[in-house]
Amino acid sequence: MSTRFERLSLSPRLVDWSIFVLLALELGSGLVSLVTGRPGGWVVFVAHSIGGLCLVVLVFWKLKRVRKRVTRLAAWDRATPVSVLLAAVTLGALGSGIAWVLGGSLALGPWGLLNLHIGLGLVGVVVVAIHLRHRFRPPRTSDIEGRRTVLSYLALVGIGALAWRLQGTFNGLLKTAGADRRFTGSREEGSGAGNDFPVTSWVADDPDPIDVEAWELTVTGEVDRDLSVGYDGIAPGEGGEGGSEAGQEERNNGHLRATLDCTSGWYSVHDWRGVRVGNLLAEADVTENARWVSFRSVTGYRWSLPIEEARDALLATHVGDERLTHGHGAPLRLVAPGRRGFQWVKWVTEVEARERKDPGQWLAVFVSGFDGDGEG
Repeated sequence: MSTRFERLSLSPRLVDWSIFVLLALELGSGLVSLVTGRPGGWVVFVAHSIGGLCLVVLVFWKLKRVRKRVTRLAAWDRATPVSVLLAAVTLGALGSGIAWVLGGSLALGPWGLLNLHIGLGLVGVVVVAIHLRHRFRPPRTSDIEGRRTVLSYLALVGIGALAWRLQGTFNGLLKTAGADRRFTGSREEGSGAGNDFPVTSWVADDPDPIDVEAWELTVTGEVDRDLSVGYDGIAPGEGGEGGSEAGQEERNNGHLRATLDCTSGWYSVHDWRGVRVGNLLAEADVTENARWVSFRSVTGYRWSLPIEEARDALLATHVGDERLTHGHGAPLRLVAPGRRGFQWVKWVTEVEARERKDPGQWLAVFVSGFDGDGEG
């Protein structure tokens, strides 16, 4: 058995570069997965899982090779602590990911085990950059041994794919929490239970409760006439100012069953009620120049959708038969089927029709809530 294993071994330099390539794959697929919510994107999550399991094999392969050098302090140089840190961060990211898939959980204040996995992955990017500065060695043609190298990589991918299949069988047989996961890896929590599902917010987004009497929604940008509507004019079944009775009834008849899938690792299926974005755009006479629609929160957070997708989205005032609570985005939150939870903007106060995608939305993701403008 040992002889067969040696036949499938890779050169040290190839192992190092294979680890680097897989780390890049994991980072890329992980970032893409954060904005992938439609079932057709399952391949991203499968690639991320199999890539991570292949990385486990390579990391232990390398640790076996360097263990004597690491365990002898006399052999350390100034780059060794960085190498040890990288190994620890990588093992932590891999271990937390595997634990999540197998049904594990961990409470870290407002964050959980999946957040730890993501955080360690991002820290790993910085540590890899420092590590390469000290240990960079380009691959050589002599490292590639033809058929042996090809067979080694095929075996590596096969092991990763087999392990991925077996984890599904393991979860099913033992009925772990990991068995009830969506293709994104998220677990079901609070479906159909009104406001009784997790409350999560992005980074510093934590405004005071909003006074619905003073709040209003504005529709601006590429429209022939700006529109302003108060809460009574937008909530289903609630009269008030904001248009004729017939027009208001048409505006407020939005119903949508959609899955809120949060990148924190949970999903929840609900019937949402509110106003169709398409009705608002039509009422404001959106122009032909409009290609995107940006939704802005009172915190400054915002996200854009292509206009055809935005027309079918909902601005919800109710979940099930209940008014949205403040934590879930009252008085108004975006419901965007097929999008991940952080794209379902809470506390919406402005809808802007645009010619181009909002270039500032990614900046807003990182600074919203820090400027103190999130007061209700």
